[in-house]
This record gives sequence, structure tokens and C-alpha cells, in this order.
Amino acid sequence: MIHSRPRDWRVPLLALSALVILFDRLTKIWVTLHIELGQAIPVIPRVFRITHVLNSGAAFSLFADSLSPERVRLMLIGFSVVAAVAVFAVLLKMGHQFTLTTVSLALILGGAIGNLYDRLRFASVVDFLQVYILSYHWPDFNLADSAIVVGAILLMLDAFRGTKPASLESRAS
Repeated sequence: MIHSRPRDWRVPLLALSALVILFDRLTKIWVTLHIELGQAIPVIPRVFRITHVLNSGAAFSLFADSLSPERVRLMLIGFSVVAAVAVFAVLLKMGHQFTLTTVSLALILGGAIGNLYDRLRFASVVDFLQVYILSYHWPDFNLADSAIVVGAILLMLDAFRGTKPASLESRAS
């Protein structure tokens, strides 16, 4: 009997991370070239606009108004590098399997690197997606942020889902 080795999913998962980085860069470049800084294009009036803003803070512009913007930038870069390395290491270890957790980690890795690139190269991150829910204005964000949030939500869902108890057949063997 020929036993086939299970598929190693690390390359496809890292390709997913690379796609997140690629689409994040392409959308940020498009926004930078086509929308003046501070301007917006309404897509769905009073609900969704494509904007062009620079975020020198963390997610949702946290710490953007700091009295020490360079310190904040360096701390965010340091945190992003540590997080990306940790997620990459876990993805390499778990990436032999294709699971909700490994897909989540691939999305988070791509998003973290996408925003890290902006912080290293431009000292701020281009945000361009603006959402209003009734009278609430959600802070502007980008595709990298979206990948991180979707990855984190999927990771939580997978954690809440838990592991299923082994079936009686698998316990008997």
C-alpha cells in the first residue's frame, strides 16, 4: 500500500499573506495617486467613502496625537516586527495543516507586514476606507487593517468552536 504524505499548506498560506500585502500596497498606491490627501469619494452616500488620510498612530488612529510621534512610531514598528515574527513562527509550525487557525494567522501576518511597510517607508499608514453606521463614524482603515481584524475574528471563532471529541471509531483504533 502506498502512503501519500499529507499536503504541506505552508506555501499556500504564505501566498495568502503575500496576496494581502500585494493588494494592500496596490490599493494604497491607487489612493495616493488618485485622491488628494484629505479628500474623499462617496461610494454609498452617508454610509461609505473612499478617502485619503495618513495615520501616524496605531489602529483606529490611537496615539496619533501623541506629544512624541517618533517614539510612538518606533514602538509601533517594534511591536509590529515582534508580532509578525511570532505569527510567522507559529504559521511555520502549524502550517502543515489547512485550518481556520492557519488561515487566520496568514491574514494577520499579511496585514501586519502591509502596515509595517508603510511605517518603515513613509512614517505613517495610508488609510482610505471610511464607514458611517447611522451617526457613528468608524475611523478610517485600509485592507491590511481589514485582514488583521478578519483574521482575529476567525481566530476567536475557531477558539470558541473548540475541538470536537474523538469519535468512538477513532478511539477504538
